[in-house]
Formats: sequence, structure tokens, C-alpha cells
Amino acid sequence: MSIGSGERAKHILRGIDLEVPAGRITGLAGESGSGKTMTGLAALGLLPAGSQTGGTIEFEGRNLLELRGRALNELRGSRVAMVFQDPTASLHPMLTIEGQLTDHLRAHRKISKKEAIARAIDTLELVKVPDPAGALKKYPHQFSGGQLQRIAIAMAIICGPSVLVADEPTTALDVTVQAGILRLLRTLCDELDLAVLLVTHDLGVMSALADTIAVMRNGEIVEHGDRFQIITDPQNEYTRALIDALPSTDRDAS
Repeated sequence: MSIGSGERAKHILRGIDLEVPAGRITGLAGESGSGKTMTGLAALGLLPAGSQTGGTIEFEGRNLLELRGRALNELRGSRVAMVFQDPTASLHPMLTIEGQLTDHLRAHRKISKKEAIARAIDTLELVKVPDPAGALKKYPHQFSGGQLQRIAIAMAIICGPSVLVADEPTTALDVTVQAGILRLLRTLCDELDLAVLLVTHDLGVMSALADTIAVMRNGEIVEHGDRFQIITDPQNEYTRALIDALPSTDRDAS
């Protein structure tokens, strides 16, 4: 993937070859500017204007890079969903949680308002938001950051997607609530058989959560393998440098 054209084109991603299987968490790690977020955005057709892409992103027999208009809108949030770093990016401050969850659901599913409310309550319960029925009547500013991220995750999964892209889902949260969100992602992956692409700069998170890890640098995957192998026996010099920067407790946790 590149931005611009001709001599002014800047290559952002090169030769990305990655599989995200159902029921597993695939970690995409790297420093800021490595291209990991762009890789996740490509799956939902959210690349910046002027982006030039090549290759394919295969999902359910279709190349996602070729989808446009209605076909792309039907895919987003329904079959492939995303959780952003800042939960406020997913939630409208002037609308209740009920309005946002049910409107999103009914945009993709032909169900009644009553059925949508019931589904919203069930989904909030699944992501462990206290008092789901009461939470529907509230506005985003009435929740803590951790609860907002749980609601944003509920927004992402309410339509039953097969693939969930989680872009730095705990970075904006206090360390005391990060572990709960990570456990939730693991639970949802296992219970819903989700294919999860976890994008983060934090290899400590990867060592505790991901099944496999791909390490990116300068728009390329420099190493990809089983979590245990990547953390304990990295083959690439850049991966080794990232591992060496981890606190010893994170390495031991893997």
C-alpha cells in the first residue's frame, strides 16, 4: 500500500502475508509508524484518501480491497468490525447507548426495535457492563474509560462479526483496567469463535494474550510465529530488541 503517486508516492506497507484464523488471536506488533494500524484499517476499507493498494485481503471468498459503496458498508460492522484505541471515537456523545447500539444493529439486521433492545442488553451483559438495561438509558459521559471500552466492544460484536480488529484497545486505559479488557477479548474470541487481529505496540500484552505474533517494521513483517517462540527465541534482530525492552515479568508471563 502506498500514498500518493509517481515520484511522490510513499510506500506504507510491503509484502504483508498474514492469516487470521477463527478462534485465535493474531497479534500484530511494532513501534509507532511500523504500519500495523494501516494493516488493520485496510480490512475495513478505512485507508486514507489517495491510498494505492495491491494484492488481496481474502474474506469469505471476496477480495475486500475491491469492495465499494453498499457492499463495503454492509461488510463494516457486520462481518468485520473494529475496536479503536479511544472508545469515544466509536460513541456519539449526544446519543444514549440504547440509541447507538440499536441503530447500528438495525442498520445491518431486519429486526424490530424491541428485538434490538433485547439484543443490546444481552450484548452488554456479555461484555460485563453492570446493569445492562440501565446502561442503555445513559450517555457516554456517564461511564468510566474502562466501561466505555466495553460498550465500544459491544458495538463491534452486536451484529455477530466473524473478524474483530482491535487497534490498541487498552492503550488509552488506566493500567488497573487494562487486564480486564484483555481477558474480555480472550473470552469473546473463545466463546464466539472470533478471528481477532490484535494491533499493539506492547509485546507484554502480546505475550499474555496472542496465539501467534507478527512483528512489523517499516511496513513489513519481519518475523511471524507462535507466541512462545517469538517471545523466548526471536530470530530477527529487531524482534530481539523489542523483547529485550520488556520487563522481565512480561517475558516470564509468556
